Amino acid sequence: LYFPADQHQFRACMKKIYGQAGLRFIFSTRSGVPDLQTESGERLYGDDYEFVPGRDEVIREGSDRYIVSFGETVYRALDAVINLKEAGINVGLINKATLNVYDEEMMQKLAAAPLVLVAESFNVNTGLGSRFGTELLKRGFKGSYNNIGTHREGSGGLWQQMGYQGVDADGILAAVKALKG
Repeated sequence: LYFPADQHQFRACMKKIYGQAGLRFIFSTRSGVPDLQTESGERLYGDDYEFVPGRDEVIREGSDRYIVSFGETVYRALDAVINLKEAGINVGLINKATLNVYDEEMMQKLAAAPLVLVAESFNVNTGLGSRFGTELLKRGFKGSYNNIGTHREGSGGLWQQMGYQGVDADGILAAVKALKG
């Protein structure tokens, strides 16, 4: 199960898995999302980027706190990370584009962190975050954990729903600050 963060990662994902035996699912939204950028303003997933199934990627390194996200929520989480950094809170961002496989190296890194927040557009009761915390505990995690995602019925487009569900940049920022507490 794959949910790339932008059009360039989507293209690289498709190129990598197309033609492989077995079922593969790539999630996407109908809404366009901005291209992710490095801290220097370059395209994060450039022409030389190669998608590696099962490998989680550090979008921004953090000193000791992390947001884990995927798909169209990544750029919103990145906005929150940038705003938190400006406020003096150094939070890292992990893009978990492969949803059903745990990257052991990344899980060990996250298990050592004092704070992990999963921010997703899936339901909080059935999405990645509902089981990610358990997987961290299996690896010795002793920090603060929460997951945010959709949690109530609503209608409208993605732009209205993300704010309504608290999974926009402001909602993610508030969730990190609440955990930091």
